[in-house]
Amino acid sequence: MLRKITLLTVSFLTGFSIAQAQVAEPPRFSFDIGGGFSKPVDRLEGRLDTGWNLQAGAGINILPRLGIMGQFMYTESGLAQPYLQSINQPDGNFRMWGLTVDPVIRFNPHGHVDFYLIGGGGVYRRTVEFTRPTTATVVAFDPLFGLFFPVGIPANEVLGSFSTTRPGLNGGGGFSVRLGNGNAKLFAEARYHRMFTEGMSTSVLPVTFGLRW
Repeated sequence: MLRKITLLTVSFLTGFSIAQAQVAEPPRFSFDIGGGFSKPVDRLEGRLDTGWNLQAGAGINILPRLGIMGQFMYTESGLAQPYLQSINQPDGNFRMWGLTVDPVIRFNPHGHVDFYLIGGGGVYRRTVEFTRPTTATVVAFDPLFGLFFPVGIPANEVLGSFSTTRPGLNGGGGFSVRLGNGNAKLFAEARYHRMFTEGMSTSVLPVTFGLRW
């Protein structure tokens, strides 16, 4: 009987140790990269088309449930046709990037599926350009005959460009799914970014999908 109890105890402790080893601890440092689409919100809705975004960041995990990320965000959209018609402009685009410091709160850092909240602040830069279609001439080379010749290609002529740099805030959340038993995770998040521009705030909602490790 004593032998059976000893064997059961050893088996239990061995199994528990293996199970614990299979749960990856959050790494000391964290990195992410991703991309997706961006929706204009608040007063920008109706002035911008749905655009695209890129995101990259690096940070440190202070505790399993708490970390701080330094992140770069870039988003670009076309100006909506109804808005362009209302101001009598042929075409245009909107670009915004931000450098932010963002605390992260994780609800299940040891699990294969984790939900988190993220938000912070930093500096943002916004550029609005008005353009019109044109043709640019470039020089092409034909290797068969050894000839250089001019070629017309579609291009955009910039009629006006307006940029401003201001502070801003962001906040949102998402979830991540661990790949295997390592630290690499796929994530999806939605985050509201608000830049405090004069006249009215500039607000966008990027939805981003990517890889975190």
